[in-house]
Formats: sequence, structure tokens, C-alpha cells
Amino acid sequence: MKDITLKEIATKLGISITTVSKALKDYPDVSEKTKKAVTALAQELHYTPNSFAVNLRTKESKTIGLIIPEVMHHFFSNVINAIIDEAEKNGYLVIILQSNESLSLEKKQVELLINKRVDVILISLSNESNNDEHIQEIINRNIPFVMFDKISKLSKCSKVVIDDQKAAFNAVQHLIDNGCRKIAHLRGPLNPQNSIDRYIGYKKALEKNNIPYDSKLVYTCENVTFQEGIDYAKQVMEEHPDVDGIFAITDLVAVGVLSYFNDHQIKVPEQVKIIGFSNWFMSQVLTPKLSTVDQPSNEMGITSFNLLLEEMNCHKNETEFTPRTVELQTKVIIRESSIKKE
Repeated sequence: MKDITLKEIATKLGISITTVSKALKDYPDVSEKTKKAVTALAQELHYTPNSFAVNLRTKESKTIGLIIPEVMHHFFSNVINAIIDEAEKNGYLVIILQSNESLSLEKKQVELLINKRVDVILISLSNESNNDEHIQEIINRNIPFVMFDKISKLSKCSKVVIDDQKAAFNAVQHLIDNGCRKIAHLRGPLNPQNSIDRYIGYKKALEKNNIPYDSKLVYTCENVTFQEGIDYAKQVMEEHPDVDGIFAITDLVAVGVLSYFNDHQIKVPEQVKIIGFSNWFMSQVLTPKLSTVDQPSNEMGITSFNLLLEEMNCHKNETEFTPRTVELQTKVIIRESSIKKE
């Protein structure tokens, strides 16, 4: 079935195309009788506006491009929901793409969004990505652009972040305050800024408490998975049986550690205390319940969208917009896996 046009409605009713358009938009200078006739015929013929033509006139697609490393991650799913909610309130649709932590795929997705002429782009970088050409292309094209969570400090755009160094420092300090003196860190890949900063926070907490840093106690999770948590828990206990604390890059890795310990009768927190990062909902239903750092995922989604909206409005009004970084607060959530038992 071919699309019905304004011209066909106008021809059937014997009125101008302009009158049909005004009637459908409820203009006051069109009579109620004409409005009713146009609306009734439009419904009968299943007329729908040509969104492409509207976009050409308004220079807006009313779409937001969102690229994230993974959809299934609890943190990112919460961010997505918050962005979608805010977008709907403001009349925007969200195109969600998943990079699978791949730089090559992320580049293709950025190119796709640019070619689709989305109004704005939101991105949390893949582990392989940094201040690469595809990111610069977004900025060079003057497309409103916000990075969140996993960012590049080199990119000149707005960002929504947490202080990963401070959050990691507080997590490790909590372990130390509860008696830990030999703390392993299951860190993330070497490239992402949040992985780097959490590692630095870990080292700073040791330094402040006069605990010697030992590179052999740091294990790199390339894919940041549950299985890596299991595998490294085994390796840690084989290589350093006197380890009394573990700080994991994410709750997913920490849950893998806890699973291995539960299966091998290693008592948590009596023998080893564990703390994760992100406050995944599963952290509250494990035995023992997992201590973690709470990332404000919902607030991050809302803040990211509002930054985009602010930049979009500046573009529309042809006023200058200065990119800025918004830092959200975190807190340590203390549960059974890390508390000192008397």
C-alpha cells in the first residue's frame, strides 16, 4: 500500500494542500468544519506524516544515538532506562547500539549514527577506545556529544563521570579499616580511564596506610567477567594464600571471586574480605552479601541527557556552548563480605 499524501487529501476535498496541512496542525485560521472533514478523511485513508520531510524542514531527526559497551550490564541497563525516560519526556527516540568492547565496531556505529543524522550522540567508550578519529569526527561535525562513565580525558566534549580514584581509595580504605593488610586488586584492562583510576585509587590507599605496594597482587581482567573472578580467585589463593582482602574492578568479577570461595570453603569475611564496584542488584542477594561502591547509574543517565539537551538548545539558539564535566558522588555500601567479625 502506497503512502497517502497531503495532495491526495486536498484533491478529494477540493481544498488546497496548505489548508489540509493547517487543518491537521489545528491552526486557528481554519474552520472547525474543514478541520473535521480533513481529520476524518486522513483517518479513513490511514494518512501518516512524512517524518523525513518534517526532519528536513526542522533540521531535526528527534533521535538520539546511544553507544554502550554492553546492554546486559546492570549499571548500563539502568543508565539506558534513565536516558529513554528523559528522551520520551522531551519527544526524542533513542537508538541503542552495543560496541561489545570493540573499537572497530564502535567506529562503525559512530559512522552509522552520523549518516543517520541523529541529533546528538551519547557514548560510553569501549575498553579499546580513547581519543580516536571517530570521536574527533563527532566533535568536528559539531554534533552535540556527551561521554559518560568510560571516557577519554583528551576529548573536548561534555562528560558525566564519578571520581573513580576517590571511590576506589574509599573501598580499599574500608578493607584496611576492617583489618586487611594484604589486599589483591582484580583490575580492569590497561586502557579504559576508569580502570586506570581505580587502580591508582587502590595504590593510594595502600600508600596512605604504609602498606607496601606489590605488583604481584594485581591481576588484570581483560574482559571483566564472572569467570575471570573465579579464575583469579583460584590464582590469588594459590600464589598468595595469606591474602586477606580483595578489591574487584566490578561486582561481576567480585561475584566470581565469592563463588569460588564459597565452593572451596574459604570463609568470607573471616579469611578474606571482598569489596566490588557498581552496586549490582545481585550483590544484595548473595551469601554473604557483597560490599560494594554505589555508582549513581540513574542519575548518570538523567544528567547525561540534560547536558545534551542544554547543548542542543544552544545550537538551536545559535549561542555558544562550553563543554563541561559533571562529577557525580559515590559511596561505599558496607555489607557482610567485608565487615570485621569479632
